[in-house]
Amino acid sequence: MSGRVVLLIEDNEQNRYLTTYLLEGNGYRVVSAVDGRRGIEAAHTLVPDLILLDIQLPEMDGYEVARQIRQVPKLEGVPMIAVTSYAMVGDRERALESGCTGYIEKPINPETFITEIEQHLPAKGRGGVL
Repeated sequence: MSGRVVLLIEDNEQNRYLTTYLLEGNGYRVVSAVDGRRGIEAAHTLVPDLILLDIQLPEMDGYEVARQIRQVPKLEGVPMIAVTSYAMVGDRERALESGCTGYIEKPINPETFITEIEQHLPAKGRGGVL
């Protein structure tokens, strides 16, 4: 079990459920936020080991959320992966330009999802604590 903390910023209940199920089943502790504002607030409080960020969020899109998170010095080194249904030409690049360090297309593949996110984590976690 990793004990690492993952901040999941996702407004869709089914996507939150599946992602949380997969992560918790692999030893991660998941904290969820249903919109960008709450996600930014949670990131400040938690300083998680990883942020999974939907791009299509209500009120503030994931690109803006990523830009704002990256302006916080204590969050600069936190891996942030866009997990999104935006899969058109240029969407990956736009996510990376906004501050994401990775990009995973939805629908996620439950068989490879954990391996995909772990590629973005350092060998040892900081053990993010509330």
